[in-house]
Amino acid sequence: MMITNQKRLAAQIFSKREGRPVGVHRVWVDPQKLDDVSDAVQKEDVRRLIDEGVIKARPFVGTSRSRARKAAAQKAKGRRSGQGSRKGSANARNPRKSRWMRTIRAQRKELKGMREDDSISSSEYRYYYRKAKGGSYRSIAHMRSNMEIDGIELGGEQ
Repeated sequence: MMITNQKRLAAQIFSKREGRPVGVHRVWVDPQKLDDVSDAVQKEDVRRLIDEGVIKARPFVGTSRSRARKAAAQKAKGRRSGQGSRKGSANARNPRKSRWMRTIRAQRKELKGMREDDSISSSEYRYYYRKAKGGSYRSIAHMRSNMEIDGIELGGEQ
């Protein structure tokens, strides 16, 4: 029983209705009603069978994004960042300039806070600001420990 012509007609009708192309491979025909479908010669007959539900268009199958979402969730946690997954140099992935800006901004903010709450005088602030600019301190903790060595009382640990 040849129903290739009917499938082609149904594909044309579905394409018009959906507003996007429907191929013949997406056309489904009820196996129990094959005789009715083979008797349908004109487009009007095929339309009637579509309305009755004898001929249907299979749903459009896209590419599943579930695997991509899972990988993205793992990357957000910090997984998948081993040696084999790296493309750029260490400096490209975490630039020296960005590292420097992060540390110096934190140190300057800390110094500003100390000056405002009178932990250090403005002359001491200038001194430590210049030292920070010169790269003397690795971190805020390192800067604070150097201040304590210099004899400045900071209200940190009791």
